Amino acid sequence: MISPYVRRLRLAGELRSLRASKGLTHEQLAKRIGQSRAQISRLENGHVADQDDVMRILEALGVDDQRWTDIMTIAREAGERGWWESNKAMGERQALYANLEAGATSIREFQMTFIPGLLQTPEFTKARIDAEKTPGARLGYTPEKAVEARLGRQRMLRRPGGPTYHLVLDELAVRRRTAPDEVVKAQLYHMAATVNGSSKFTIQVLPVAAEIAGYNVPRSAFSIYDFRDALDPTVVAVDNLTEDMVLTDSDPVRLYEELFDQLAAAALSPQESLDLLIDATRGRPYAHGA
Repeated sequence: MISPYVRRLRLAGELRSLRASKGLTHEQLAKRIGQSRAQISRLENGHVADQDDVMRILEALGVDDQRWTDIMTIAREAGERGWWESNKAMGERQALYANLEAGATSIREFQMTFIPGLLQTPEFTKARIDAEKTPGARLGYTPEKAVEARLGRQRMLRRPGGPTYHLVLDELAVRRRTAPDEVVKAQLYHMAATVNGSSKFTIQVLPVAAEIAGYNVPRSAFSIYDFRDALDPTVVAVDNLTEDMVLTDSDPVRLYEELFDQLAAAALSPQESLDLLIDATRGRPYAHGA
């Protein structure tokens, strides 16, 4: 499977590189293919994947043979529609994550406040939606469809050939009550059962008392996505209050990869983390090293 979103990013990079190699401005290339400068900008920013325009650009720039075939394949895949397209009511933010997950070979995630969507039970998801409702405000999604979409993303994660998933979870997300007690207890049991004995799922809990190398305390939750094609960019999605910031440039991506490694090194081992989750469901504090 592929991520159309990531393919659009890859297509954008290929087109920018080709135009720059010919020394052309956006306006000059647009004039050559009879399009607007804005359309060239949209293509080079990964917002659209118009195959007809891509074909005309390649012709104008003298691209042929295997290079032409490779870029047109990327353009075709960039325009594909995933299962999330038929569930618009799931919300744009969740659709973005579903798109990234569709083509990923590995997902590394740090969560500091909540159980992440890929491991949520339907009851926990519903409780969080209820908690986040603001009187008079538009949610941007339909609660029932959002729950369905969470389950769809989880099925895609478990599919044959699906990505590996490595989660570093702040202990606060385990200890703080973000839903009714019975919902949280069932949620923690679900997480423990999901990762126990699994080669695809890894959970490490980052204790509140953990000392991170260089005291490099994370400022927000984030996810890192790797893809099968080595030329596709590694993508980092940073979770903010109202929207998600997507990073693909190598320098900021590298910083987040280094931060994730530091968090994983400071966290409990997978077995210790499993023990902590089980103890938390029983209302017992976890005694590290006991």
